[in-house]
Amino acid sequence: MATAKTKQKILQTFLELLAEHPYEDVSLPLIAETAKVKLSDMRSAYSSKLKLVAAFLEQVDTAVLDERDEDMGDQPARDRLFDILMTRIDALAEHRDAVRALQEAAAKDPALALDLNALHVRSQKWMLIAAGIDLSGVKATVVAQGLAFAFGRVVDVWLDEEDEGMPRTMARLDKELDKGSDFMKRLKNVEGLAKGVRSFLRKASGGRKRWKDRQRETDPDTEFDGEAPAGA
Repeated sequence: MATAKTKQKILQTFLELLAEHPYEDVSLPLIAETAKVKLSDMRSAYSSKLKLVAAFLEQVDTAVLDERDEDMGDQPARDRLFDILMTRIDALAEHRDAVRALQEAAAKDPALALDLNALHVRSQKWMLIAAGIDLSGVKATVVAQGLAFAFGRVVDVWLDEEDEGMPRTMARLDKELDKGSDFMKRLKNVEGLAKGVRSFLRKASGGRKRWKDRQRETDPDTEFDGEAPAGA
């Protein structure tokens, strides 16, 4: 069983190799050899490169959650989310080249893109929680998916920006959050419509039941089970 220290060493080696080589060239044996660990320890720690990516994103999630500004609690949800996502950019900065390699690999490999998308959606659910945006069920997944796509576009801008003040990155994040706010309003309207339809159907169903009950009371011989009358 690999120790926590060994797992961190392997993860750090993976990120360093990813900063220098394409994702597809960074193999598990290469990581083990560079980290100077046995393949059995490599297998025990991380059974695939995707597990390593998941560990990296979890590390970023933790850093963001630890750095969350409690004083933002009384600010609008959009401002809180902006702050959280910029904190995430800061947490990614140390491994910028590794992030670039992952983005480039996903652009060329649809299967990898799908796997990474699932990890990004999971991370964005935590970013929503960190921002104090309380969602659950299908709605949480839909919003987190949209946020994952939006943040991916922000990351693309960030990777190409040289200004340390990140004006282009912040402008893009503003734009994406504006679009997200419009989407949330539409989603809320759809939810309201869906609730209205469900309420109507429940009432209609109850009305049919009451009508059948009244019919049975006035005509006990009336059947509503769809069977043909005897002798037909």
